[in-house]
Amino acid sequence: MDPLLGQLLTPRYDAALVLLSYLISFWGALLALQCAKSMFRKDGTLDLGMTLCAAASLGGIGIWSMHFLAMQAYRLSVPISYDVWLTAASLLAAIVISGIALYLAGGHGKFKTGGWLAGSLLAGVGVCVMHYMGMYAMNLRATMSLNLTTVAISMVIAIVAAGAALWLAFNLTQLLHRIVAALVMALAVCSMHYVGMYAANMICTTDAPLIPLKIGGNYLDVSVYAVAGLLSLCIFWVVLGRSMDENKLADSLR
Repeated sequence: MDPLLGQLLTPRYDAALVLLSYLISFWGALLALQCAKSMFRKDGTLDLGMTLCAAASLGGIGIWSMHFLAMQAYRLSVPISYDVWLTAASLLAAIVISGIALYLAGGHGKFKTGGWLAGSLLAGVGVCVMHYMGMYAMNLRATMSLNLTTVAISMVIAIVAAGAALWLAFNLTQLLHRIVAALVMALAVCSMHYVGMYAANMICTTDAPLIPLKIGGNYLDVSVYAVAGLLSLCIFWVVLGRSMDENKLADSLR
């Protein structure tokens, strides 16, 4: 049954996709934290390749892919598609902001409270920027209004949880600790997302706005999986190549 003009649209969620969105966020966060430990060389200089891998892991997989999988779990009684350019811009924003946040928190290989606080703030804000860019990319027969109090709560959740995850990442060196940090970071991203979605009210309108390029349905699913898969393969390729180079160097010094 089609909704009436002016009707408040009530969302429902696909539980399987909600769970999958958390798992992909955890995977991206874990890759990012593993790469982050090698962002700085022993002399304190930046390893650009590992920094890009960490940024792509966190921003492209842990945040962006999680968001759009979660949006596929978000069901309304009207079709939803997305502005291609805003969607692409949100991916770029997530990667760039994540890279800067990890760089600040890393402190040239030496953990510093100031850098950690700045990185935590930027990481939390970055999650929110990507999320709300992704929401405004929505194209549907509805107007969206946001409860600013709930939006503020979502930002606090993102910043606090991101701070906890970054502290764990750069102060605890064992793999188990990084797994815990990734679980916390994924929880931060997902909590912010679903609280942020709760802040949105969708009111049915007559027609969706006309936009030149849009994507939705199965095409969006394929795009999200493709981005997450290709980024994961590129990261593995860089990390494997770096490991082989280090082994060759070690052999030559013997």
